[in-house]
Amino acid sequence: MTYLIDRRLNGKNKSMVNRQRFLERYRKHIKDAVSDAVSKRSIKEMDSGEEISIPRKDVSEPRFYHGPGGNRSIVNPGNKEFLTGDKVKRPDGSGAGGAGEGQASNSGEGEDEFVFQISQEEFLNYLFEDLELPNMLKKKLLGTDSFEYKHAGIINDGTPSKLHVVRSMRASLSRRIALSSASKRRLKKAEAERQALLDTAPLALLEKSKVADLDEEIARLKAKIKHVPFLDPIDLRYNLHVKQPKPSSQAVMFCLMDVSGSMNQMMKDIAKRFYALLYLFLQRNYKKIDVVFIRHHTSAKEVDEETFFYSRETGGTIVSSALKLMSQIVEERYSPNDWNIYAAQASDGDNWDDDSPICTDILRQQILPYTQYYAYVEITPRSEQALWRHYQQLQEDMGDTFAMQKIMSFDQIYHVFRDLFQRKVA
Repeated sequence: MTYLIDRRLNGKNKSMVNRQRFLERYRKHIKDAVSDAVSKRSIKEMDSGEEISIPRKDVSEPRFYHGPGGNRSIVNPGNKEFLTGDKVKRPDGSGAGGAGEGQASNSGEGEDEFVFQISQEEFLNYLFEDLELPNMLKKKLLGTDSFEYKHAGIINDGTPSKLHVVRSMRASLSRRIALSSASKRRLKKAEAERQALLDTAPLALLEKSKVADLDEEIARLKAKIKHVPFLDPIDLRYNLHVKQPKPSSQAVMFCLMDVSGSMNQMMKDIAKRFYALLYLFLQRNYKKIDVVFIRHHTSAKEVDEETFFYSRETGGTIVSSALKLMSQIVEERYSPNDWNIYAAQASDGDNWDDDSPICTDILRQQILPYTQYYAYVEITPRSEQALWRHYQQLQEDMGDTFAMQKIMSFDQIYHVFRDLFQRKVA
């Protein structure tokens, strides 16, 4: 068996492999902690790292114990205070108290939880794992500033990190066969001649001289074969990766948020947290994407990020105003032939009765035909509102391009977000 020992020096992050194994082992605990953090954080703290607590019992390592049986010699030391059968008095618990949390007790034992910190990068990786924008199409190539490295064969020179072990070993074997095959054939022939002379008895003086010459030849051939190096720099092969332009997809996400008077402060906070998650997800996973923020009450207005999340303007409720503005912006700036168009609408569903059918007509005729995916989130602790009932028929007709979810509390935000943008297996 052949062993290859890599003696290259480790980088400064030499424990990174062990950390990744640790994170993979406790993935469930970390994902639960990340999910809880989303509902507790403010919008500005949404992308920071997180402190993870794991119960001590879950990080315990397996141990080996002596089982029953076998021959063992054990010396049990005695004591000067107790005899067999004596009862030991329970401690009175009057010792110095610690600074831990909880009430003092005269019984029981335990261990603190294991606590560690994950970085911002790791937090976002777990936060947006297995998520994507559905139905993304490459409608326009923008490959001038987007590249990817692709495997382009094997070369004889490169960096150690790109070493191709199998091809290097194959080249080493080929070289050793080429350099030593002739010597091995001569060695085999010399050993056969020597054995033939030894089989003839008695040996004449001339034959003894021939045996000595053959012994010298055999030793020389073995030394020659032995000096062929197992691995030579000429054997090393490296992977070649070339930089190639990567086709990029243009996409735009419309964020339509209801800020009318029927939306109380808790509902608005839930909507803002949902859109903060969406915005982080888009900025992290997609380079070629525009985000259009639209706030609406009786009228709709396109605003910047700061105004969208922090403005306190409110009013009545006419949802169709936001849909009309979205349709107008698409017509002016985002041609469906060149752009993947997405939309996420958040509302409490409370709308004028005469306006809800108008919303359905605008979506069916002007927006959904060219939209890759439209997500509607209704934020209300009450039963389905007028807008939800009108949108249900759209969902049945449009299939997977139109999705609806309801959020009633902060702890449902992350789960609803994952349901809406979960990566689907083709």
